[in-house]
This record gives sequence, C-alpha cells and structure tokens, in this order.
Amino acid sequence: MTTSFLRRAALAAALAGAISIPAPAADYTPSEENLKSRQEFADAGLGIFLHWGIYSMFGQGEWYLNSGVNAEEYAKAARGFYPAHFNAKEWVSAIKESGAKYICITSRHHDGFSMWGTKQSPYNIVDATPFGRDVLKELAEECERQGIRLHFYYSHLDWTRPDYPLGRTGHDTGRQLAPDWESYKNFMNGQLTELLTDYGKVGAIWFDGYWDHDEDPTPFDWQLDEQYALIHSLQPGCLVGNNHHVSVIPGEDIQIFERDVPGENKAGLSGQDVGSLPLETCQTMNGMWGYKIKDQDYKSTDDLVRYLVRTAGKGANLLLNIGPQPSGELPAAAIDRLKGIGKWMDSYGETIYATTGSPLEEEPEWGTVTVKRGDGRVFLHVLGEDFQSVKLPMGAKVKKAVDFISRKPVKFSGKPGDYTIHLDGVTAGPDRVVELTL
Repeated sequence: MTTSFLRRAALAAALAGAISIPAPAADYTPSEENLKSRQEFADAGLGIFLHWGIYSMFGQGEWYLNSGVNAEEYAKAARGFYPAHFNAKEWVSAIKESGAKYICITSRHHDGFSMWGTKQSPYNIVDATPFGRDVLKELAEECERQGIRLHFYYSHLDWTRPDYPLGRTGHDTGRQLAPDWESYKNFMNGQLTELLTDYGKVGAIWFDGYWDHDEDPTPFDWQLDEQYALIHSLQPGCLVGNNHHVSVIPGEDIQIFERDVPGENKAGLSGQDVGSLPLETCQTMNGMWGYKIKDQDYKSTDDLVRYLVRTAGKGANLLLNIGPQPSGELPAAAIDRLKGIGKWMDSYGETIYATTGSPLEEEPEWGTVTVKRGDGRVFLHVLGEDFQSVKLPMGAKVKKAVDFISRKPVKFSGKPGDYTIHLDGVTAGPDRVVELTL
C-alpha cells in the first residue's frame, strides 16, 4: 500500500467533523436507569477483562509499542493479523462458566488500533487486517444471547495519532507530532458514539490513560464532563469508570482500583480514597494484561478464589484479566482457571453475588466477611488453612452458625463483640465459609 494506515488515519482526523456533545450539568444526577445499572454491577461480583489487539502478535504485552518501536513498522503487523480461531460463542461460554456476569474488552488500547469497524479511522480490525471481521460486534451479539453484560475499555491516550497531545508515554514511536486537542477529542467522541449506538446495550465504558498527563506543569483538561455527558445521553444506563488512579471525578458511576483491593496500595496504583460508588478491582491471572509468551506464571485457582473473596470483602467486584493469543484463542491456562473458579462459584457464589463488604472495622488475619444484600446473612470467609477457630468482634448477637455447604451447625462461644467461631467440621477448601444468622 502506498499510504500507511497511520497517515490515512491522520487524514481522516483532519476531515472529521465535530461531534455534538450535550452541555454537562453543573452537578451530575444519575438517571433511574443508571442507578439500576449500578446496583446490577455491584451485585455482579466477578467480571473478566480481555486485553487483545495487534500487540498480541508480538507476544510482549500490550505496552510493546512504548518500548522504542517505530509506530509505522508496528502498524504493519495489522496486515498479518488473522485470528482464525476467534469464536465469540466459545469465549462467552467459557467466561460464563466461570461465574462471571460481565466482560470488559479493550476496544482501543494505547497503540491506537481499534478492534471494531470504526468509521473514524482505517486503523482498525475490519479495514486494516485480512481478517476483516468486527470482533466487538460478534462479541456484543453473543453476550446478548448468553445474558452477559459487555463493557468496553477505551484508551484516552494514543501512541500513534499525531493529533494526540503528547504526555509522559509514547515518546519514541517516530510519529510526526501535530498536537490538536479538538481534532483528537472529536475523534474519541466519534468512536464512543459508534460504540454506544451500534453495539447494543453497553454495560460500561472503562477509561484508561488519564494518568499520561499527571506530570504536566499545569493540569491537563480532558474535558471529561462533556465526554461523560455524551455517554449518558446516548445510553443513560451505561456506567462510566476511569482508571485514573485519583479520587472520583463528577460524572463517574463506578470507582476502579488497579492491582489492589480498595483501601490497599501494595502495587502503588491505588492510593486514592475509597468513595461511595460501586467498586471494582482489576487484577491479572498471570503478570501481564496483554499476551506475553514468556509469562506463564499463572496464579493458582485457589489463590484467585482467595483474591476474589478478599475483593468481595471490600465490597468490590473483581475484574480478572486474560490476554488472548494472536490466534484468537484464550490461553489453556486461563481456560483452566476459569473452570476452577466456576466450580467454586457453583458452590459458593451465593456468598459473593449481591453481597456487601465486611462490617468489621479492621480486616481480620483469618480472612474477611460478606453480608447478603436483602436478608442480612453474614458469611465468614476463613482463608487461612491453619485456623482451628477464629475471633469475631461483631457487636450483633449471633443466633445460629452453620457450615455453608453441609448446613451442619457450627459451634460458637462468647458474647456480642467477642465471639469465637469453632471450625471443626467446616468444609475444607481455599475458603472455608460459615454462615451466621444474627
């Protein structure tokens, strides 16, 4: 081809008209439909994250372009992207089997490549690859058939477009910079309009990349109020989340934490205060988000179950990531973990779905607590295998304690504020669960 996809994309940006954006309200008031979506999201417990794009072909993770690779050379990979084994039905079925209630997939990552047939740029899976299929459309239709919510990850930054105002990443991709915020903003809003118009009911837009300008000498104005208002005008029930690593910004409907349960900051990416919105923690099955051929260090099913439980104990959903292979297949190790989690959820899902987080002031060393929304049943999740009994500093009076699986009585002693729960005979596993009636 005589003209690269990236140059054609730049031309398309120059010719694109402005997107009409509704004026944002001074104070965002979520609609009834939005509040219903928030509750459904909060009750979901588990979602599956999918980081997939042409970066998977290099087997080096989703940030490969940022490692000194030339953007024009990188873009040539699109000509060989042919995920012949992609099967939306198989993907959604495997994910549903895990007990997950929603999927979040990268519609466009920082490398600028779009995974649907966008009209805003030819640099997309339909126009730039021999595969020529709109995988987001196929996934949206299959999610609708199987009753799984679909969320779209969308990058606020771009390492290939010349009109993106350069931030702290993507400096060595060789692109010819011509920063034009209005052009780039219109491009993004045009793409979001497509996703929210032509791809069915969208559960959430999951933004990433705000942090690319967090070291600017003056605050960068992403004009998020306008963008959020656009989303809510197109689909009032669509939730807005932003992995910006700061406190909630007006117009957002969920709060996201990366690689840490809310209130912890072991990875250094989640130091923000925990707000009152529905919460979500995103975490990887292995080490990377996108497919990395050398990264076969998958967490065990038991460890993933324990992480899911600890996340629920913080009142949050777990968004657990898989990096699909360039062939379009989910890695065998990921499929194995999905099956293992699903088997556990078949037995214990009731203690995760539609629950609130622990009412205890401090997380106990033995595990965590979830509370069933509606009927108030309390579930003690004992994650340590060596405990014979656990202390429960709960002020309410315990009427009854039973093993969640066998329904056999569990002995307890003490008084409100100082109970001891004895674990003899409680069903073994990565999470021993005792149900309390208060």
